[in-house]
Amino acid sequence: MKSIFFIDLDNTIYFTKPNANILMDDLYALLDDLDLGISEEDYEKAKKEMLRIPFLKLAEKYGFKAEAVERAVEYLANREVTKPLISSEDYQYIKALEGRKFIVTAGFPKQQRSKVKMLGIADDFEEVVVVDVTASDKKAAFISLIAKYNLNREEILIIGDDADSEIKFGLELGIETFLLDPDELHLASETTYRGINLRKLANAAGQANI
Repeated sequence: MKSIFFIDLDNTIYFTKPNANILMDDLYALLDDLDLGISEEDYEKAKKEMLRIPFLKLAEKYGFKAEAVERAVEYLANREVTKPLISSEDYQYIKALEGRKFIVTAGFPKQQRSKVKMLGIADDFEEVVVVDVTASDKKAAFISLIAKYNLNREEILIIGDDADSEIKFGLELGIETFLLDPDELHLASETTYRGINLRKLANAAGQANI
């Protein structure tokens, strides 16, 4: 049975799309005024993908101009979310898990911590770890948490939507993973468990009969 959970924030605990007006409108307004160096068609594609892909990864994918990326990063690094966010309907399955729970999220620290606050979920977790995307990655955060709390890797389940981040790093560390893939975009990606929702999360954790 799993009793320790490392859980992603964006598009796992909550989804960006239902909260898009709060999270994206100001960023879109900023980007509209910048010379990104890409076509209008690619910009519209990028805006849609921005709902599920971290900004720096997206900027690299589409080849945003360095000056524009610098301006956007400066904005994101200092932004705080100040309006309530809506958690996922499936958050109930995370909340129902018995054990120690840690949020491990990558992004800009001030912004990510304000999201947790505006979701009203901070008390559900032992610690919120924000990985500064400009300096580190989630693999290092997992290793640090395991060492800090002397955790047994066999008791850990990593839950998230990014096959190339928390899921990949978890498997590399010998930790079981649950890939949340509602749009089935990562069917070829390796993971211990997967689902289009979190309804079978308790089964994956070995807690279905608790």
